[in-house]
Amino acid sequence: MATQIERPFSAADHWQAKLQMHGYCVVPDLVSPAQAAALEADLAPQFAMTDFCRGDFYGQHTKRFGRLLTRSKHAAAFVQHPLVLELVEGALGPWCDTIQLNLTQAIEIHPGAPQQVPHRDQDMWEGVKGEVEYLVNVMWALTPYTQENGATLVYPGSHGAHALDAEEPANKLAVEMPPGSALIFLGSTLHGAGGNRSDAIRRGMIVSYALGWLKPYENQWLAYPPEVARHFPPELAALVGYRQHRPNLGNWEGLCPSVLLGERLPDRIGAIDALRPDQAEMVAAFRRSLDDTDGSR
Repeated sequence: MATQIERPFSAADHWQAKLQMHGYCVVPDLVSPAQAAALEADLAPQFAMTDFCRGDFYGQHTKRFGRLLTRSKHAAAFVQHPLVLELVEGALGPWCDTIQLNLTQAIEIHPGAPQQVPHRDQDMWEGVKGEVEYLVNVMWALTPYTQENGATLVYPGSHGAHALDAEEPANKLAVEMPPGSALIFLGSTLHGAGGNRSDAIRRGMIVSYALGWLKPYENQWLAYPPEVARHFPPELAALVGYRQHRPNLGNWEGLCPSVLLGERLPDRIGAIDALRPDQAEMVAAFRRSLDDTDGSR
């Protein structure tokens, strides 16, 4: 009997175990402070030009804006961080063919901001809860996150099947971290921004990834139309939606939308199947049954 060689336990395995056990994990120094500072510097003019939000959920002492891949050349390195993508694919892989970028959003919380209502980001979709994970969030610190300046609050163990619990968990934790560190949490994890009781502005960036067959929070094809996305590396273009999710989801004229990123469109277009293996086999079996029937006549 052959001996099965076990795969070495990796850094991703370590953080994935924490993510699944607690509903979140905090990875210190995931990028350098210099990288975080460079991204913050690029975003600073847009923060200055952005109005405060309206509504108690977004926060009237808070500024938010998206499309960060067009606002800073540094954003892609955060969005495509290898450890982050490995964790996201591990967490969401059981329910999808491919993951997709759900949003990129810069957040600036000003002094006087109250605590945000605790919520679960999975609730933006009216699907079954407690069985499926729909998204993974990554909160990147661009300035120090402290309990006083509104660090994100998470509720450990509130994820998965516990999202169906009637009572809100009593235990919550303010995630304090320096620039360059990241809070990674599941879409089923209860969380919210803390209140800013300090005199300092707290800045961060949320990058969210979802199942490839869901409608994303941020309309990626409007955020990054073909004339923008064709300048992305192929892997990043695919992540923002320029690829199909089997079966045939997100297609353009029956083709993978990546065709829109070429220098020119084909002269003639014909739809091409993009099926899951089980669906392809079902179709093939049906076709074989027709051939057998025709051959017996």
